[in-house]
Amino acid sequence: MAEQTGALRVDRWLWAARFFRTRSLAVAAIEAGHVDVNGARAKPSKEVRLGDQLTVRTAATRWELVVLRTDGRRGPASHAATLYEETEASRERRERAAAERRLAPDPGGTTRGRPTKRDRRRIEELRGRRT
Repeated sequence: MAEQTGALRVDRWLWAARFFRTRSLAVAAIEAGHVDVNGARAKPSKEVRLGDQLTVRTAATRWELVVLRTDGRRGPASHAATLYEETEASRERRERAAAERRLAPDPGGTTRGRPTKRDRRRIEELRGRRT
């Protein structure tokens, strides 16, 4: 049905395009202001059409997309990838951010398990609690 009219609710489209696992999560993200349609903040019932530009923010990722199809069926990831096209600037920014996260040191990665009594005393000295 949505394929004939060329319009589909944005929450359903985000779910079908696999940006969110459930429609409830998509609705929550939309209501939190993490989704824009054509530069304006969206509501879950906002309809997306072919050629609309979406901005979707999830966790540490920001996607800028152009809607290519409005199929409301959720299928495999290969099918979901045909629903949209990511802008080149968005792809470069996302890949650069992913590379920076990979190169960043793991917080707490140098510690192994629980600190020993000696380690705890040193920590207390650094904090200024022990003389």
